[in-house]
Amino acid sequence: MTTSASVPAGPQGATADGGTVTDRLVEANERYAAAFTDPGMDARPVLHVAVVACMDARIDLHASLGLALGDCHTIRNAGGVVTDDVIRSLTISQRALGTRSVVLIHHTGCGLESLTEEFRHDLEMEVGQRPSWAVEAFRDVDQDVRQSMQRVRTSPFLLHTDDVRGFVFDVKSGLLREIDPA
Repeated sequence: MTTSASVPAGPQGATADGGTVTDRLVEANERYAAAFTDPGMDARPVLHVAVVACMDARIDLHASLGLALGDCHTIRNAGGVVTDDVIRSLTISQRALGTRSVVLIHHTGCGLESLTEEFRHDLEMEVGQRPSWAVEAFRDVDQDVRQSMQRVRTSPFLLHTDDVRGFVFDVKSGLLREIDPA
C-alpha cells in the first residue's frame, strides 16, 4: 500500500521538489476540485451518528467503519477523548443537525499513553504561559473509553445519551473491540 508517508518530507515540511507539504495539499485539492460535482447533500448526517475518534494518522476512520461521505459527523482530537470542545461539537451535532447516536473510538498504541500532565508544565516553562487545556493523558485505554462514555452520558447539553458506545481500535488488526461501560 502506498501512502503519503512514502513521499519524503524534509525540514519544515519541505518536499523533495522544494514545495511545502501544504503546497502539495493545495495542489491535490485543485485536482480534486477539477473533477468535483456537488453531491447535493444536506449537512445532516444520513445515519444520524457522530463519531468521536483519535486523530492518529494510522486510522482510516471512514473506511474502517464502512462509512461514505455524508453518513456521519466526525470529531477527532488527540486520544479521541471527550473534552469540553467535543461536548460542544456533539451538542451542535445533536441539537442543530439531528444526530442521535454517539460512537467513541480510542485505539491501541496511542501517544497519550506515553504523556503525562507534566507536558503542560514543560510547555509553560518553554513559552511562559500554562496551557488552558488538559493533556487528558491516560494509562488504561479501556478505562479512558469508559470515562469518555460517562462524560457524554452525563452531559446536560446532549439530548440523546441512550445510544453511546465506546470501542478500542486495534491498529495492528484493524478490528474494533467494544468496551463495557460498567
